[in-house]
Amino acid sequence: MAEKDVKAGAPLPQPLVAIRPGIFHSARVNLPNAITLSRLVLTAVFVAGTTLVSVAGHWIALVSFVTAAISDFLDGWLARKLGLVTPMGKLLDPLADKVLVCSAFVYLSAGGFCPVWITVLILAREFLVTGLRQLAVEAGQVMAADRLGKWKTGLQLTFCITCLVWLAFKSLDSRNPLAALLQQLSRPDGLLQPVSLWLALGLTLLSGWNYLTGCRHLLATK
Repeated sequence: MAEKDVKAGAPLPQPLVAIRPGIFHSARVNLPNAITLSRLVLTAVFVAGTTLVSVAGHWIALVSFVTAAISDFLDGWLARKLGLVTPMGKLLDPLADKVLVCSAFVYLSAGGFCPVWITVLILAREFLVTGLRQLAVEAGQVMAADRLGKWKTGLQLTFCITCLVWLAFKSLDSRNPLAALLQQLSRPDGLLQPVSLWLALGLTLLSGWNYLTGCRHLLATK
């Protein structure tokens, strides 16, 4: 029994491996982070729906994308409301947004709804911001979010949802008032699709430029 006694004032034994708190240190995932992770799952469902060249596939893509878009607002709001902002959430939330939006634009470009060069610019902007954030982290700095980012994302989601609504509703009977209204609002030769696309492109380029000029000191060679 003497071997188990600890002398007064003696230091406690240290673990062989030091455990540092990190992004995935906690085994439990809080509610906002769970919603964010579900957005990645919904993105996979969306992509699966786009591979089905059928009305059912269009509906699967529409419902999964709209649900994922709603979760984009919900997880951030809950995290701030409940005080559950975590490093894991800060990492996963923008990642899930980028994967969802970029997947949709690639699909819509393949379907002829969006010019390929616009999709390339949108993807390039996302890669640029991701790279700048990494440079800021390595420099021990925090890169503040651009105010135009939320508007940019909102317009991108508006364009994508409008196109997906058209694909899902175009084959429905136009004698149904709701179907007729959605067909009119979402038709490719209408106003909502092109206006939301060009506004989204403008804000994508402008917010990317703001990030680039705001972080130019990180790119300067010493």
